[in-house]
Amino acid sequence: MKQQFILITAVGCLLFTACKENRETKTKTYTELEKAEWVLGQWVNKSHDAEFSETWMKENDSVYAGESYFIRNSSDTLFAETMKLAETNGKLNMIITVPNQNDEKPVGFEMTSANDTLLVFENPAHDFPTKITYRKVNKDSLLAEISGLKEGETVSQKFPFKRR
Repeated sequence: MKQQFILITAVGCLLFTACKENRETKTKTYTELEKAEWVLGQWVNKSHDAEFSETWMKENDSVYAGESYFIRNSSDTLFAETMKLAETNGKLNMIITVPNQNDEKPVGFEMTSANDTLLVFENPAHDFPTKITYRKVNKDSLLAEISGLKEGETVSQKFPFKRR
């Protein structure tokens, strides 16, 4: 009887150990993407007859997805693009797709600089822009800037946004 009890206890311990839920979570961390967490949310730049907006959402652990629209008179979409911030192999890239541009193919920009208030993405091979910068002004405002060469001249366009 004693041997049977020891055998049942040993088998029970083995089963318990084998079936025990692994409490150690082995999550892959995306430290470069985490630097961009402050862009998540809805951002807007309004004027009297137009609205420029960007919306960023967390798609999964390694990707933030965004959409950008420039709308005039509440109904005329003058510009639209989809964006992704994707971390692959420890590198963060911004991937932008604009309808009717670049044969509908996405254009990638590699992050070249980042800190708590700044993200810089560059693609020197792209026509315009070659550089995209996001600067956190405070928790509810940011400044997006695109820059590069256009017809031999350095051009920069700045877009101040407020959190919606």
